[in-house]
Amino acid sequence: MAPSVPRTRAAAALRMKQIALDNQDRTIRLLRAQLATERRGLAATKKELEETQVALEASHKVIAGLTEIGLSMYKKIEKMKVKKQQVRAKHVECHQKFQARIHEAEDSMQAQHLIIEALVDEKDSLLQTIHGLQQANNAPAPFDGEWEEEPEEEEIGDIPLGEGEIDDE
Repeated sequence: MAPSVPRTRAAAALRMKQIALDNQDRTIRLLRAQLATERRGLAATKKELEETQVALEASHKVIAGLTEIGLSMYKKIEKMKVKKQQVRAKHVECHQKFQARIHEAEDSMQAQHLIIEALVDEKDSLLQTIHGLQQANNAPAPFDGEWEEEPEEEEIGDIPLGEGEIDDE
């Protein structure tokens, strides 16, 4: 039995090495499967990352566009505020000029009214003087202070048209 024992030991050692190799092979296959799964997961994550990057870039473009629109609107609003202030200033200036013209016209009307009153007073005084002189000279009064109005003439359009006449109207 002695010669068979080493053979059995050698066979057992070979069998043990074979089992270890089989286990290593199984472990390698398992690790390769895990590696393939990890690679697929990594590829999916990489694809998601690329999609997220594209979405982020698009979002940045939208934000930049909105910022540009916002700045443009801000500038327009500021211009409108300046224009509104200018319009208000012009309105106030025009209002002041108009008020000045109104006061000037009122002053002119008051001055004209005073002149008219003075002329009426002077006319009355002159009429009294003339009347007094006429009484002193016993002369008839040529002017009694009332104007005679002349009769209006008939207009041509008021004359009735006879038969056979042409009306140009």
